[in-house]
Amino acid sequence: MKIYELQKGATSLDGLVRADRPDPRPGPREIVIRVRATSLNYRDQMIVTGNYFGGPVSRNTIPLSDGAGEVAAVGAGVTRFKTGDRVAGTFFQGWISGPMVERFPALGNPLDGTLAEHIVLHEDGVVAIPPSISFEQAATLPCAGLTAWNALMVSGKPVKPGDTVLCLGTGGVSIAALQFAKAAGARVIVTSSSDEKIKRACILGASDGVNYKRFPDWEKEVLRLTGGRGADHIIENGGAGSLTRSFEVAAFGGKVALIGFLAGGKGDINPAILMMKSGAMVGIGVGSRAMFEDMNRAIEVNKIKPLVDKVFPFDQAADAFRCQAAGDFVGKVVITL
Repeated sequence: MKIYELQKGATSLDGLVRADRPDPRPGPREIVIRVRATSLNYRDQMIVTGNYFGGPVSRNTIPLSDGAGEVAAVGAGVTRFKTGDRVAGTFFQGWISGPMVERFPALGNPLDGTLAEHIVLHEDGVVAIPPSISFEQAATLPCAGLTAWNALMVSGKPVKPGDTVLCLGTGGVSIAALQFAKAAGARVIVTSSSDEKIKRACILGASDGVNYKRFPDWEKEVLRLTGGRGADHIIENGGAGSLTRSFEVAAFGGKVALIGFLAGGKGDINPAILMMKSGAMVGIGVGSRAMFEDMNRAIEVNKIKPLVDKVFPFDQAADAFRCQAAGDFVGKVVITL
């Protein structure tokens, strides 16, 4: 089968190479998935450049955590799926339900990922995908989609009708959060450095957008838009570089869902701001299989169509990485097989 491997010790995209491996066979309670689409996350850029937790990969590794396809074969004792079922793998293999009580292994690092014609997973690490969406759309869900769902619906207080949700940026997690928040009856404000991206977010349902190049103190503009009240839920992609501003823009009793560190690992953080508002910050580590299945039901009932912006064929996987690294997209970048 055709695959891509990130070579041991790689620190740049030059380490991503085409290769072949034998077609996999399922063991007991395992299934073989014919991958039809896979999507990229910021995490994948960090892995390729050797900057992810733990440094460069310690063995030749198939990258990417998010993929969708159909069951091609099942091993002995499999009861959850049959050949032909449309499925996706879970980001964390082994986290079935309940709170995260240990660090489960994730696809793409340290486990082999989804940038391959076929993958083998234990049946417990797989979910059925919503019938109404494509493989490309389903491939956006295991990491970005589920992170947004966990941030809004599971961890801390859930979003409710009339709440204000602030999404930092217009990448995969933020756009998924926008769609989930709108389905829940909330108002959504987005930030971006691009008026065109803000326009696209507003077409998807955002009420307002703040261009942080035009408004460097973007938190003040968000406060103005909310009449000084602030946001009830903040999808915080920036990390240390933007946390204090997120604290300042949080409403009383508001929740800051910390999911990334796009603004860098350094910054002057003042947690007293959040404390004085009786607010909360919650760290989001993607989610469990049970959360994934709940999210998929909500996607089907609400007819949500995950946003796929750019699609690349398998032979142009490196170009997909470059596109995603450049930020030249809204929502998700997908590779099809």
